[in-house]
Amino acid sequence: MNTTMQKRKLGNSGLEVSAIGLGCMGMSFGYGPAADKNEMITLIHKAVEQGITFFDTAEVYGPFVNEELVGEALEPFKGEVVIATKFGFNIQDGKMIGVSSRPEHIKEVAEASLKRLRVDTLDLFYQHRVDPNVPIEEVAGAVKDLIREGKVKHFGLSEAGANTIRRAHAVQPVTALQSEYSIWTRKYEAEVLPTLEELGIGFVAFSPLGKGFLAGKIDENATFAEGDIRNMLPRYTQEARKANQALIDLLALMAEKKNATPAQIAIAWVLAQKPWIVPIPGTTKLHRLTENNRAALIELTTGDLQEIETASAQIKIVGERYTEQMEKSTGL
Repeated sequence: MNTTMQKRKLGNSGLEVSAIGLGCMGMSFGYGPAADKNEMITLIHKAVEQGITFFDTAEVYGPFVNEELVGEALEPFKGEVVIATKFGFNIQDGKMIGVSSRPEHIKEVAEASLKRLRVDTLDLFYQHRVDPNVPIEEVAGAVKDLIREGKVKHFGLSEAGANTIRRAHAVQPVTALQSEYSIWTRKYEAEVLPTLEELGIGFVAFSPLGKGFLAGKIDENATFAEGDIRNMLPRYTQEARKANQALIDLLALMAEKKNATPAQIAIAWVLAQKPWIVPIPGTTKLHRLTENNRAALIELTTGDLQEIETASAQIKIVGERYTEQMEKSTGL
C-alpha cells in the first residue's frame, strides 16, 4: 500500500478516503465499448498500489457489470478500501428506465449490490438521482434502516439541490454529495457548496476533467466511438470544442509554470477549493491513472488560483453539459 497519497475526510462523518478517488464507470459504460475486464482489474490494483482507497461504481453502469468488476478487483483489499455505489433507477431487461427510489426498491438494490461487490457492508450508498415521486425523507429513512441493519455505513446523494440535501440530512445524516464539478462546471458553488459546508457534508466531484476535455487531448477534430456519450453532449460539438479550447490554453499555461499537465492542474484546482472535496477522475489507461494521481502533489497558491479565476472569468464556456432530456433522467 502506497502511503504517499494524502487522505481527506468527507465532511464531519469521519469517513476518510484518498484525496483523489477512482471513478470506475467508464471501464464498462458510457464511453463506447467496455474495456477488457482483466486489464481493468490490473488497473484497479495499480490504483490501490498508488494509494487510492476510494472507488466509485453504480448498479446502473452496465447495468451490473461495473459493480461485478469492482467487486472482483477489490476483493483482496477488503477492509482497506472504500467502495461507493448507487441506487435509484429502474432497470428492466438490462435497460435503465427512469428513476425509482421506493424504499422497498432501495433495499432490494442494497442486497444485490452487496453480492456483486462481494462485501458485507456498503461503505457509501448514494441516491443516484432525486426521485420526484418519492419524498426524500422516505429515501433517507430507508437508508437509515439499512444502516441500522449494518448493511450500509454511509448515506450519500447525487446531483441534489440544497433544499433536498437539508431535508434528507434531517432524517439521516448525509456523508457526501456527489455531483459534477470542475473548472468548467461550477453551478453548485452558489447554493450547494455553502450548504454542505454548513452541515458538515463532504463533496465528491465527478468529471473533474470534464469527461476528458480538460486533459487537453481532445481538440475540435477528435472523434468518439459509437456508444460514447460525448457524441450527444452539446459541450462536445465541434464548434463548442473549438470555442472551449481557450480554457485548455489557460490550463496549459499554468501547467507549464508548475511543471505539470493540464489534467493535473484541473484536478489540483478542484482539490484546492475545499479540504473536504474529493475528485474522482475516471480512466481506463494506466499512464492517465498515474498522471491524475500526481495532481495531489501540486500546490496551487492563492496567487495561482486568483490567476486562474481572473483568466477563466473572461472565457465563455460554449454548450450545456448535458442535453435537456439527459438533465432530467441521466444516470451519469
